[in-house]
Amino acid sequence: IHRVPRADLRAEVSRVVLAVAKENGDPVKRGDLLVRLDQTAIRDSLTAAQSSMNAASQAYEQAQRQYERMKTLRETGVVSTQQLEDVEIRRNTAQSDREAARTRMVTARQQLERTEVRAPFDGIVSDRKVSAGDTAQVGKELLKVIDPTSLRFEGLVSADSVGEVEPGQEVWFRIHGYAEREFTGTVTRVNPAVNTTTRQVEVLVSFDDARQQPNVAGLYAEGRVETKSQTALALPTASIVREGDHAFAWRVKDGKVNKVPVTLGTRDARSGAYTEQAGLSARDSVLRYPNSTLKDGQAVQTGPAAVAATPTPNKSE
Repeated sequence: IHRVPRADLRAEVSRVVLAVAKENGDPVKRGDLLVRLDQTAIRDSLTAAQSSMNAASQAYEQAQRQYERMKTLRETGVVSTQQLEDVEIRRNTAQSDREAARTRMVTARQQLERTEVRAPFDGIVSDRKVSAGDTAQVGKELLKVIDPTSLRFEGLVSADSVGEVEPGQEVWFRIHGYAEREFTGTVTRVNPAVNTTTRQVEVLVSFDDARQQPNVAGLYAEGRVETKSQTALALPTASIVREGDHAFAWRVKDGKVNKVPVTLGTRDARSGAYTEQAGLSARDSVLRYPNSTLKDGQAVQTGPAAVAATPTPNKSE
């Protein structure tokens, strides 16, 4: 069982960790501050870059004004073409210096922003990797954030059976740690490539009800895919009496019970009931919990213990 999306937040600058605002399990909103890195050196660099930018801008404006004056004088023949070209070169150089200073200032501002690590989406902190005082190198993982609403079941199907699986099929599965609950989902994607080592194919399943998802990712689960269905009579396991290789059911009719031989088919993996191929008819009533003291033809008083053998969808996987 995995969650998507999952964000592994890593350091983009090498700085000392000043504070970690969230702990494992804490909910976060998009944009919340999670980790703050030391900004001192970067702020100094940004201040220096802004000063350089201001000086370069003033130098360019002055060179531009001088160029405009020389251009006007050249039109009246007061200055030579060479003098105008020299001024233009100085103007262009000042413009290049200004753009370089702007680039340094933008870079310093981006570096400053990277000292604050924020949540990329609404979610939960799943794994905090650093504490205050640690040195965060570029690429070092700081923490993980997962989306609690995007749990999915990632299952593996043998290559021999993958031809029977396709998107849209119903899946029911049980998750370790939640064995008392049965979850249902739908196949959303079948991986087009087989794992060369295990010869299995990955199948992705979405939960039918996101509100019923467990709150823990990474658990093991076992599931079954419904590949076809048919309608058949079904008997609960408790109603079947076995004697050697034969199976019987106690049918209730006209206030008496009769021991009826039945021919059983496949067992439904989900409900545990067996399909009944011969011996009973639709709407026959049978004892749900027969005991060993019953006799064929014995009079009984029917009640909640009698159940009807009714057509029930038999699902195969």
